[in-house]
This record gives sequence, structure tokens and C-alpha cells, in this order.
Amino acid sequence: MLINPCTQSSAQIPRCGRDVHGFTLIELIMVIVILGVLAVFAAPRLFDSNDIYARGFHDETLGYLRYAQKTAIAQRRTVCVTFGGSNSTTLTIAANAATFDCTTAGTLSGPNGAAPVVLTARPGVAYTAAPTSFNFNGLGQPITSLGAAMATQTIQVASVDRSVIVEAATGYVHE
Repeated sequence: MLINPCTQSSAQIPRCGRDVHGFTLIELIMVIVILGVLAVFAAPRLFDSNDIYARGFHDETLGYLRYAQKTAIAQRRTVCVTFGGSNSTTLTIAANAATFDCTTAGTLSGPNGAAPVVLTARPGVAYTAAPTSFNFNGLGQPITSLGAAMATQTIQVASVDRSVIVEAATGYVHE
């Protein structure tokens, strides 16, 4: 005669007929290990805002240089790009189409309508490599203040692995 173990008292067989809930010790240890790895590698990157600000400043620089080149083409005027120190960029437009510099500059309205166009980095974010200045002629090509052609320009923001590049022949601005 076979005895059904589930008919015995629950004190003798505690799991019979009930769902088992909970985690095993292996599962709990694995979760703790994964959280430890995330705390070591991911948390410092999440709480370091300078990397985020640097990437934003890089993207803004890229956008402003594209805007300067497109404005030079659209208005057939020289647009001057000046890098003030290591953390700002200023865009101005020549007063008339015949000049190659912006000594008698007009104000260049930005994409949002504000003038003059000045891009300033937050504290702790700066350019590591940038020319002091260059201009875009009416064809959108980078030139000197005397109208001579320039080599390819490279602008680098600290903590960002990509550079902003302005091609010499076309003025194409890209990463």
C-alpha cells in the first residue's frame, strides 16, 4: 500500500501542495555582483556632467560652424569665425560682399534670432585644439582675413573623441 505524502501533516512535509517562492543563494549573489560592476564602471560616468557638457559643446560648435557656412553661401558674404580663448566662439558677418574680413562687421543673427552669435562653454569644458580664427567666403570655403585659401581646419573639444573638421576645398563641416 502506497501512502500519499501530501495527505500527511504539513509539519512532516512542508512543501507539499504549496507554491515555492523566493530566490536561491546563487541568484542573490549574481545580482550583488552585477550591481557591484555597475557601481564601479557606470556610476562615475553617470555623475560626471563635464563629459555630457563637453559633448554638447562639441555639437553646438558643429552646428554653429555649419550655420556660419550656410549663411555665407546664402548671403554671398564673408562670415568670420573667431575662437576667443579656449571656451568661446563668435560669428560675425562682413558689412558688404566685397570684403574678406569682418573689421567693419555687421551683426549676424543666430538661428534663434539672437545677435550677435556667441557660443560659450560651461566651466570645465574647453577647446583643446582650435584655430584662432578663420572666415567663410561667399562660396562657403574657409579663407584667411586676406582672402587666401586655408588648409583643413580641425577643432577639438576636451573629453570628446571626435573632432569638428572644416574641409579646405569645400568648407564642408563634419565630424
